[in-house]
Amino acid sequence: MTRLLGFLGLAFALVLTGCAKPAPYDYTAFKQSRPKSILVLPPLNHSPDIKAGPSMLTQVTYPLAEAGYYVLPVAVVDETFKQNGMTTAQDIHAVSIDKLRQIFGADAALYLDVKDYGSKYMVLSSETRVTAEAKLVDLKTGKQIWNGVATASSSEQQSNSNGVLGALVQAAIEQIASTVSDKGHDIAGITSVRLLSAGTPRGVLYGPRSLQYGKDGL
Repeated sequence: MTRLLGFLGLAFALVLTGCAKPAPYDYTAFKQSRPKSILVLPPLNHSPDIKAGPSMLTQVTYPLAEAGYYVLPVAVVDETFKQNGMTTAQDIHAVSIDKLRQIFGADAALYLDVKDYGSKYMVLSSETRVTAEAKLVDLKTGKQIWNGVATASSSEQQSNSNGVLGALVQAAIEQIASTVSDKGHDIAGITSVRLLSAGTPRGVLYGPRSLQYGKDGL
């Protein structure tokens, strides 16, 4: 009986641990920095799809602008780098903080890294997944003030209820359709919103153009 009670106590403790809320994100550095303008750098791409970087880059400005920040125009930033002989994300990420501040005058820079992008055929299903990491760096101090990671997948809304043969056919069709239409671009949009929206757990704080500015991250 003692052993049984001990086991039940341990099981109950594990359940409570599993249900415990995650520790709140520390926004101290973000609050001290309070950037008004953000420079988005071309993403590093660690996926096999060459479209991943450009696709993600076109998606991330929306949630940042919605959060209340001025985001430097992506096309202008890209052209500026090209005029200075830098065409790869690796080279651009290696540019010093001081140089970025001098050229663009932004308060902070967003560094992106695409870990996963594209469609995969998995026998009974076809999935399009996009995973990205990001960090926000204060261009005045060089200090990282925020970081996050997010994933989105087409499988979140899929349901195979047509049997094995139907699932095989559906997976093959979805794989072809996703490849031809680059469904990864749409999924990248969802990933960017999850990663960079304000007012969400571990999201960025609201910027000065938002009515919620200064009221979040408590």
